Amino acid sequence: MILQSVSYIHSDRDLLFSDIDLKINKNDKAALIGNNGVGKSTLLKILAGYLVASNGVVSSDSQPYYVPQVFGQFNDHSVTQALKIEDKIKALKDILDGHVTDENMSLLDDDWTIEERCREALEGWGLGDLDLTQKMGRLSGGQKTRVFLAGILIHRPELVLLDEPSNHLDTIGRSLLYDYIRYTKSSVLVVSHDRTLLNQVNMVYELSKNGITAYGGNYDFYAAQKRIESDALSHDVKSKEKALRKAREIERESLERQQKLDARGKKKQEKAGLPTISMNTLRNNAEKSTSRLKGVHTEKVGTISQELTQLRANLSDLDKMKMDFDNSALHIGKILVTGANINFGYGETLLWKEPLSFQITSGERIAIKGLNGSGKSTLIKMILGAVQPRLGNMDRADVRAIYIDQDYSLINKDLSVYEQAQEYNSGELQEHEIKIRLNRFLFSKAYWDKPCSALSGGEKMRLILCALTISNQAPDIMILDEPTNNLDIQSVEILTISVNEYKGTLIVVSHDEYFLKAINFERSIDVN
Repeated sequence: MILQSVSYIHSDRDLLFSDIDLKINKNDKAALIGNNGVGKSTLLKILAGYLVASNGVVSSDSQPYYVPQVFGQFNDHSVTQALKIEDKIKALKDILDGHVTDENMSLLDDDWTIEERCREALEGWGLGDLDLTQKMGRLSGGQKTRVFLAGILIHRPELVLLDEPSNHLDTIGRSLLYDYIRYTKSSVLVVSHDRTLLNQVNMVYELSKNGITAYGGNYDFYAAQKRIESDALSHDVKSKEKALRKAREIERESLERQQKLDARGKKKQEKAGLPTISMNTLRNNAEKSTSRLKGVHTEKVGTISQELTQLRANLSDLDKMKMDFDNSALHIGKILVTGANINFGYGETLLWKEPLSFQITSGERIAIKGLNGSGKSTLIKMILGAVQPRLGNMDRADVRAIYIDQDYSLINKDLSVYEQAQEYNSGELQEHEIKIRLNRFLFSKAYWDKPCSALSGGEKMRLILCALTISNQAPDIMILDEPTNNLDIQSVEILTISVNEYKGTLIVVSHDEYFLKAINFERSIDVN
């Protein structure tokens, strides 16, 4: 597939991206990454044929297979309808029942293994018992993703387009996905923030406001190259800052020296008793000389200052951010939560095969692990005291806990960004200080009056982190529920930096092993 000079303009006439050139070759396994809002999903939809580019040429030798990020539009579809195989399977059954018509033969198109291939594909993704007539709306997010991933084997495309495919997958599902990308013969282009997945590709395309930049290698290679670029840019910024200080120093010294020379010259002229007209001429010449000297230095300082501004503008947002979390007031090792042989359930059915026993102490970093539907969210509610175990005992110390869920429910959508930050102010910070904190978390003046309902997932997460720094005291326990879902890579990196600066007790529910390693989790509580 080839894209040439492709541009896309929103219906409100805002330009999303322009002059995009991209070529996907046979057997390529590539990732498309970039910050939220740069147009990754839009570009993927253009490749899939779901959107039409505003300008440019899109050409392909075959129809790509597209796995979307959002599946709500398929809720009223059956599994076969969502996979676009309903007519073909019906035609096959009609033919086998003796209705060998031209229409049925045309619909089947000699695909006699479609039903067998469909069952094999679904079984491969752990959906062997799935009823093909079932509505997609009755499936979980992970099951919907698996259905569309199974469609790859059913349709056998030459090019597969994946938009955040690991978002709703548990550990087993992610492992299957990684294996698929590693071993498939199809060409693959994936949009993802899952860095384990991104390490399965051999090419990374970074989409930004400047277009697309290609990096030959997986995500770790890309990250290493970006660090080299960032280090070089930081070095250039420091060098330019030094040059600016030197230029201002030379300017000051030159002007002081010139002023001293002018003063000595004036004294000599006065002693010589020169006529007034001659004195005025000499004074005017001295002033012109000083003015020219000042102009030369001012121009040089201005040039260096402008170059420095341009260099700083190219710094990544991560380099501009400043974290400032207060520490939890609790001493390390204080027992916060104790669960003794706990279980939960309704009626005669218990949630876990074996009861859970654990202890959580201050300063620990704990991952709660388990397959989808295994009761991780229920355990979180028990730790928070929102529900009580049906069996066993839960003891909790009187501590301050904060729970950041996948929907960022801590954010009040009816407030502006500034108002939401002010909600966490204990009264000690003045307005200008709150705005300084907002700027540190990349909320410029243009964001302060923006409604929180208009923020992306990454922006909401960033606003919560900012609010926590504004709060007078850090929480004793911070619980993150699938925190990397729906975040771009930059937002995940911001979250990682923030979490690593937090010194309280951290409890994380996540299938993202890369993220868990990055935040140095110490142990896990496994629920199954």
